[in-house]
Amino acid sequence: MKKSILLALFTICSYAGFSQNGISLEQAEKIIAVAKEKAISLNTKMNISIVDAGANLVAFVRMDGAWLGSEDISLKKAKTARYFDMNTGIIGSLSQPGGPLYNIEHSNGGLITFPGGVPIKNAAGEIIGAIGVSGSTVENDHAVAEAGATVSASAKK
Repeated sequence: MKKSILLALFTICSYAGFSQNGISLEQAEKIIAVAKEKAISLNTKMNISIVDAGANLVAFVRMDGAWLGSEDISLKKAKTARYFDMNTGIIGSLSQPGGPLYNIEHSNGGLITFPGGVPIKNAAGEIIGAIGVSGSTVENDHAVAEAGATVSASAKK
């Protein structure tokens, strides 16, 4: 019974165009390398998290001297971006008092609703994961995440 349920789920996911993980470790490492280059160019020290299509951690880097508290924030930014398939800054603007998503940050075990989380797409435009970056201003966090996310479309699995 369990095998048939798992086979059915795998078949449904395959038919829907999802891979098991969405993003490979090799892709995640390339994304992190580009994000680190951007962080260095901005003279910042970042925590960088990459999650797959299921919002599972694939890779993480804490640059030397990056804030310890930003480790958790970077992962939550990546998960938030993947859970809702949009930049975390957009979710933040929608979650202000009176907004349609007010208090959403309290769902899913805690979300981060300020810039620094960006969905990652493959060359076909399908979301395969997300990157979350924390350790500087939200503007720098977003710039570093965006730099990492843009490399994925050209990366091969």
